[in-house]
Amino acid sequence: MIKRSRQREAIRQCLTGRYDHPTAETVYMSIKDEFPNISLGTVYRNLSLLSDLGEIQKITVSGGPDRFDGNPAPHYHFSCRECGCVMDLDMPSQEQLNQIAAEQFDGTIENHSILFSGLCPDCKKKNTH
Repeated sequence: MIKRSRQREAIRQCLTGRYDHPTAETVYMSIKDEFPNISLGTVYRNLSLLSDLGEIQKITVSGGPDRFDGNPAPHYHFSCRECGCVMDLDMPSQEQLNQIAAEQFDGTIENHSILFSGLCPDCKKKNTH
């Protein structure tokens, strides 16, 4: 059992209700007023622990820093190659992918994550004008 921590709870709360999928540095900047002695390293360690515990999601973005999502439920993300935003995709999780992958794999498939990429709606509009 992991000991409760006020700092870890503040980090988790910071992510709850946010939909911008912040970086560790953004989380750090958001909570440092409440915890002036907290270090960026502590934020990174707690984000990693919360992710390992399944309480949040870590989103690894190609060419950029990891992003974090306070919603641990299975869902998909989109990353814009132009502005770098990361957003939720409004589509149902395709749980059958685990079964399809398991049929082709001798190990055990427990879950999957998919990150779509391209142009977000705002960048798409900018590029068509």
